[in-house]
Amino acid sequence: MSKDQVEELGLLVRAGWRVVALESFEEERALRVLGKVGAATKRAVRTWSRSAGFEPDGKGAGSLDACVQAMAAVEEPALFALLDAQSVIGDAGGLRRLRDRLAELGKRKQMVVLIGPLLEVPLELEREVGRLQLALPGAPELRGLFEKVVESAGREALDGNLLDACVRAALGLTGSEAVRAFRKAWLAAGRAGSEMPGLVAREKRLALHRTPALSFHEAQETLGDVGGLGELKAWLRQRRQAFGDEARSFGLPAPRGLLLLGVQGCGKSLCAKAVAREWQFPLLRADLAAAFGDPSRSPELVMREAVAVAESLAPAVLWIDEIEKGFAVGGAEARATRTFGSFLTWMSEKRAPVFVVATANDVTALPPELLRRGRFDELFFVDLPSAAERMEILAIHLRKNRRDPLQFPLEALAGQAERLSGAELEQVVSAALYKAFAAGRDLAEADLADAIQETVPLYETYEERIKELRNWARHRARAASLDGRMADLFTPS
Repeated sequence: MSKDQVEELGLLVRAGWRVVALESFEEERALRVLGKVGAATKRAVRTWSRSAGFEPDGKGAGSLDACVQAMAAVEEPALFALLDAQSVIGDAGGLRRLRDRLAELGKRKQMVVLIGPLLEVPLELEREVGRLQLALPGAPELRGLFEKVVESAGREALDGNLLDACVRAALGLTGSEAVRAFRKAWLAAGRAGSEMPGLVAREKRLALHRTPALSFHEAQETLGDVGGLGELKAWLRQRRQAFGDEARSFGLPAPRGLLLLGVQGCGKSLCAKAVAREWQFPLLRADLAAAFGDPSRSPELVMREAVAVAESLAPAVLWIDEIEKGFAVGGAEARATRTFGSFLTWMSEKRAPVFVVATANDVTALPPELLRRGRFDELFFVDLPSAAERMEILAIHLRKNRRDPLQFPLEALAGQAERLSGAELEQVVSAALYKAFAAGRDLAEADLADAIQETVPLYETYEERIKELRNWARHRARAASLDGRMADLFTPS
């Protein structure tokens, strides 16, 4: 466990806090932290649950009121750990009795520690409660856990490099999840220990499926697979070096992220995936809508879990696709307001090097708080590709399909495809290949020209919306492309 977290809780104990909310999904790990703090501050740890009361005599079971009454019989310094505290903290009678006991707790050098994944403290107690979130285990703690697994099995110590690779693969898991993944990988790999990191990483991907708002992506694309957007690419490459210790020594803050606003199908999501591969960072996709999709789970808890995983994997890229739809799903209800409020606060105050890449198609659906400086380093507008960019995009997709771009008149084809987006150009190449294959011959210029002619651009359907978006972005966002002529082409004078 993190030495900083043990020290932080120890400071709260020594400072005389009488109630602390310790938020964690890992009950056993939270109790281990309490055990270390109790030993360091010479306080006994007494564990309580609603079903079993205080161990080992079972006193105080059933309610918060009974729990507080049982505490009154303990006179020595102690840390009272209340498990699943959220289920009982709303008990009005018990809450009143706890408040009445606060002064006595201070005199006896006692503290009540509320333990649970998400603790909403009643207003009456809010100003009396210290808060501490137990972060997911970092690399040193996971290494220690894995070493204990090997030692307990009576096996020879694993090669240091192999163990470090397993630790890196397990980052983002709870301690118990990581140990289970490590044991399973060890059994599955047998003597071929070199396979273990990959097996641990596979177990992690499966485990992250239990976090509905987060998924792990293996990015294959690089910035070289993105056609055009030269200004955005230059900005990203410039910030690649800003995550290291040398940048911190120079006085640079870690890059926070960027918001990509623009026309659908023009490469916003592709850029998010490409930057993770380019920087060799893990890529996590956050789904804000999924946070509200399960009525049985608190969306605030879901998002907090997702953020904790992202921070544990840092440096990492957190991709939020079509962020405006996540806000729309939440609506104006109280829990949505709290969830988005805490998420925006995290974006402004985060210290872990988690680079957030958010994309949006409809700026009118975004709350103004999201657009203010401090949430993102930059706001880029991604427009329809220029002629040169259309040539580059066609060349990229021809090469992907094992065709030589030099064999086709790309300049003429790009001129015919004036209003097509990057995604539409990709489909042009695909449609042309299908046509050539059905005819039993290789791809020809006419196939591409016909596919362009048959494609109805998105612009034709959403012309007014795209013009509004361009007008909004003209003085509020930075152009992602060096060539801004497309933006000027359809702007009313």
